Amino acid sequence: MEQNQQWSSKIGFILASAGSAIGLGAIWKLPYVTGTSGGGAFILLFVLFSLLIGFPLLLAEFVIGRKTQKDAIAAYKHLAPNTKWYYIGYLGVFTCFVLLSFYSVIGGWIVQYIFYSVTGQVGTGNADYEALFNHAVSNPALAIGGQALFLIVTAFVVGKGIQAGIEKASKFMMPALFVLFIVLIVRSLTLDNAMEGVSFFLMPDFSKLNSESILFALGQSFFLLSVGVSVMVTYSSYLKRDDNIIQPSISIVGMNLFISIFAGLAIFPAVFSLGFEPTAGPGLLFIVLPSVFEQMVFGQFFLLMFLVLFLFATLTSAFSLLEIVVAVGSKNNNNRNRQAWIMGIFVFILGVPSALSFGIWSDVSIFGKSIFDAADYLVSNILLPLGAFLISIFVSYKLKKDILKSELIRGTKVNFLFEAWYFLLRYIIPLVIIIVFLDVTDII
Repeated sequence: MEQNQQWSSKIGFILASAGSAIGLGAIWKLPYVTGTSGGGAFILLFVLFSLLIGFPLLLAEFVIGRKTQKDAIAAYKHLAPNTKWYYIGYLGVFTCFVLLSFYSVIGGWIVQYIFYSVTGQVGTGNADYEALFNHAVSNPALAIGGQALFLIVTAFVVGKGIQAGIEKASKFMMPALFVLFIVLIVRSLTLDNAMEGVSFFLMPDFSKLNSESILFALGQSFFLLSVGVSVMVTYSSYLKRDDNIIQPSISIVGMNLFISIFAGLAIFPAVFSLGFEPTAGPGLLFIVLPSVFEQMVFGQFFLLMFLVLFLFATLTSAFSLLEIVVAVGSKNNNNRNRQAWIMGIFVFILGVPSALSFGIWSDVSIFGKSIFDAADYLVSNILLPLGAFLISIFVSYKLKKDILKSELIRGTKVNFLFEAWYFLLRYIIPLVIIIVFLDVTDII
């Protein structure tokens, strides 16, 4: 069924698409994965993967969505009728379910910290942030309650639709986040020993790279652009058929790379200056950043603002993850709102074990990982690369080359990009994913 909703403007589409991954990939995950994977060498690998693999895959998903004007499953059925290729769409929907289930747990942590900031429990100079974070994530009522509130907001916005919900929210949230990030970076770089953190973040040390960090870098490049799960198939299906997709793709990649670098420059100088470990894990943002704001004039106010904007960025990611599920289930606008709430409830139920994995279920492990970490690993290092591999094969081998070329350059005069894009999609991307998978079998 062809979509009957559309973006009202290109900037709305760009901001919503960029926001799809900024909170998820750049602000939360990149800093701690970098800290555990060797710093600058990991960043360099991550940037290369993003440009040579993530960007072509983003264009591939945009081609599928804009051409078919259909949701993630119906799009593949339309392009390859009477085949099983539509299972790529089902894989994407399943991945988004799992991803949003544990991602909403992180959203719940942010909700808690906003409450702590409003009540003066953080940012006032008298808090033990490590103990506070451990309490926030291990208390069952707080963890599940925060997750529920986060998903309520997500379901409400997605239920409103594309223009009135996702696009309207993204147009406000994303520019505000950029401004606050710049303020934080300036303050972080003026701390004592800040350059040690910059060096750790940007100077490559290839001796620290191994098969696991390479796989993390590959998975993070998919995280960065929300590719491999057909989210961008869904978002681009709301474009007009003649809309340019190359220019928005470049803008989206650039914005996400900038935010990824911004996150590192905001966090790692503070990490080294304040004596924290760069391998502190997901709690890095919740332990380090409050300490940074404490050292700023009006620090408590800025901390509250940053937490609110961090919540905005996190929500824009959640919108896209829930949207792909709702788009598949909503056959018309009349049941979109109901579908958003129903799917939100299912995601909440699936996410409860991840929320409890830092507390009463902390002893439960899957292949040596907590429930939360196992879900994260499954999505980042297995499902996302698998989805990306299948999409690259589908687009480059199943669809005709002349049709692909006409679709890629539709709405633009850029012709030189096609051959490079097609070569990467057909030969390089599948090969890289296979090699990385084969090399990492010993750590799964």
